Amino acid sequence: MSARRRGVASALAPALAVGVLAALTPALTTPAYAGRSGPAPMVPAEGALDQYTRQKAVWKACPDDVAAETCATIKVPLDYRAPGGKKIDIALSRIETSAPGKRVGSLLLNPGGPGGSGLSMPFALGFAMPEHVTALYDLIGFDPRGVGRSTPVTCGTTAAERKSDPNAGVDFARDEANAKKIADKCRKKSGSLVPHITTANTARDLDIVRAVLGDRKLNYIGYSYGTYLGAVYTQLFPGNAGRMVLDSAADPALMWRGTFQAMAGEAERAYARWTVWAAARHSTYRLGDTPAKVSRTFRGLVADADREPVVMGREKLRGNGIRIKTAFRFATVKEASKVVARLRTAAATGKPGPALPDFFGASTDNQLGAYYSIVCNDTRSWPRDPKTYRKDVARDRVAYPLYGDLGSAITPCAYWDRGREPEVRIDNRVKALITQNEWDSQTPLSSARGLNRALKGSVLVQVAGGEGHGVYPAAGEKVACADQKVNEYLVSGRLPAKNTICAPPVGTQRTAPLSGTAPLVRTR
Repeated sequence: MSARRRGVASALAPALAVGVLAALTPALTTPAYAGRSGPAPMVPAEGALDQYTRQKAVWKACPDDVAAETCATIKVPLDYRAPGGKKIDIALSRIETSAPGKRVGSLLLNPGGPGGSGLSMPFALGFAMPEHVTALYDLIGFDPRGVGRSTPVTCGTTAAERKSDPNAGVDFARDEANAKKIADKCRKKSGSLVPHITTANTARDLDIVRAVLGDRKLNYIGYSYGTYLGAVYTQLFPGNAGRMVLDSAADPALMWRGTFQAMAGEAERAYARWTVWAAARHSTYRLGDTPAKVSRTFRGLVADADREPVVMGREKLRGNGIRIKTAFRFATVKEASKVVARLRTAAATGKPGPALPDFFGASTDNQLGAYYSIVCNDTRSWPRDPKTYRKDVARDRVAYPLYGDLGSAITPCAYWDRGREPEVRIDNRVKALITQNEWDSQTPLSSARGLNRALKGSVLVQVAGGEGHGVYPAAGEKVACADQKVNEYLVSGRLPAKNTICAPPVGTQRTAPLSGTAPLVRTR
């Protein structure tokens, strides 16, 4: 990486404002919708969006906490059915190409979430990408509508309301009341904004960003939820999609409740694999020298914690808390073994062990509000009757001893106002490159295969034995097979000839700058 990129934190002169020539700007294409219910959405009249696509982005020095060279704010319509109405802000960040003569276009970056801020991604991702790739693009970060420095959703939730209770799950009435409280607060605080915070509207915003930047095509890297955002873009604007990299993929056919429920079986599968790995390393972790013994150790730990909670940091974990704290960790076998060994030591000695980071919960009111706005508005798959959740919770606790009711628990979506447009069904032949670890704790391999089926022009690059959430770019002296495929695609625009399975590189670790927002915000 050039010294110029490493010096992002230094004071930089504001870049010239970027103008857009109407003759070079493709019109926003007519969206393609496929919904199961609800009124047909209105398509803006020809020219109705010109005031947005022809605006100029005025680039200035970024705030101190944004790792990019320059930042700008543009306007988009709150409601695309009424583009002449209220406008909202979309915050952008940029690191320009170090070789303007080689510039292919802009490369937009999304960290996932939903609810994740992407303003610092140009530096975080650009620092790890090879210079011959980054030289081709202006790297563009953005906060999606409703998030961060874009016009934000607020719900007025307290820190206590946002914090997940790892020992919850036995008091359905309390869970139900908390879910309703959050929905009511978001409606009260941001009722005019919340209905318009959807993945489809964010995709429409991206097409305005593309036009403002003067690009014929949208080049894009999206992680986790960002893969769904990218897929929705390809469906709504197939003619404007450029080089699309979708890393750690969500299955669009399962959005959203089905996404979380599908994790249950995958977690149990990862757990079974972990018991084999830990048994082979009994001399290190002392959890049992056969898979059966390792499993008995863990399940005994869970059962004992219901009688005598295990203290980790400041938390007293009962059995359900231990399951919640470990369910997403078993796909990463070494980390899981360390965590279970620490839990066992704390239980045996009665002394507090080190605190375990929580996979659930949003750290800010804005993250929580943006998360639920997207998850609840996007689909019609959320039951409205609490009895349905109660039944599903009881079923899953039996069917999935490890994962339990995490995927079926009641959420604020049960009390959310219905979305204002039909769901977007992904079914097209736009070209895209999907990258996926075999053992991803949050978007499992089956999800990537689902996206590969929906995007019929896509190619899936799978890392055999790969662990963790995020594939590209990998760290280490040797460039991973998946990295090579992504880099070649970003340079040439040509996809691999067919789906590929890569062996994991020895001694490398993923460094993909994923969002800190969990894929499932537990409302307990």
